[in-house]
Amino acid sequence: MAVHFKQVAIVGVGLIGGSLGMILRRKRLADHVIGIGRRVENLKTAVDMGAIDRYVADPKEGVRGADLVILATPVDTYERHLKDWAHCLAPGAIVSDVGSVKGTLVEQSEATMPAGVHFVGAHPIAGKEKSGVAAGSDQLFKGARCILTPTKKTDPQALERVKQLWEETGSILLTMDPHLHDQILGAVSHLPHVAAFALMNALADLRDHHVPSLDLADHSGGGLRDTTRIAASSPEMWRDIFLWNRDNVVSFIECYERALQELKQLIKAGDAAGIEKALERAKGEREKLNVRPPITA
Repeated sequence: MAVHFKQVAIVGVGLIGGSLGMILRRKRLADHVIGIGRRVENLKTAVDMGAIDRYVADPKEGVRGADLVILATPVDTYERHLKDWAHCLAPGAIVSDVGSVKGTLVEQSEATMPAGVHFVGAHPIAGKEKSGVAAGSDQLFKGARCILTPTKKTDPQALERVKQLWEETGSILLTMDPHLHDQILGAVSHLPHVAAFALMNALADLRDHHVPSLDLADHSGGGLRDTTRIAASSPEMWRDIFLWNRDNVVSFIECYERALQELKQLIKAGDAAGIEKALERAKGEREKLNVRPPITA
């Protein structure tokens, strides 16, 4: 029998929260799905798209009576949200999330839970550069990976229910220590976003200060568009991800800087053999990525 909830509250009905709501309602995994958010127009769209049954402005009202609450807001808001309404939850309720950072965030969230209420960290890796519920789909998670990040404090039954929920979305489930999650995602997701944002800013500086006739839109080809696609992602979301995973991100940026510096020196020295060797290594590593579906957020 599929997992079932009486009432699910989704705090932050955007791309991820809205897509999950669509699945909950389409597959009848919940009797009632309530949306909680800041923008009324977005919440009205969520109702129209079938992502939620109704919405409320007051989070305390929205979560009261819920046996599952999904936090789908920027990760920096978690503490404020939980301190505001976690006390409204009844024993046995589960709070989970969809954040791209875990580590300390999971530990803090667990510490905020009232007695008998369980936190289970989750990270569905199925984002895209477009945000908002209008970009959502009940197929968003199909074939994508979802990482669950239990700790020694995680309730086994709550973990199993969250696991079953994400299996119903079509996700491929992985379980990982929260801090290991931040190391791995810091390397394969957060660092590439840093690179994409920085590259677009560098090109903008070139246009503004060095090559005035450079029109990025008119002169760019597929290479630039492919390389920087993720720079169109939400600045608010990625600001918080970078800050909450700052130790890993800064360390990995330094590693990237060394790789750039090495390639720069090879080019500066006119070392054709060295350049080719570096590019061949990169090409080989890139070709390995074709074996498995990509991590997208």
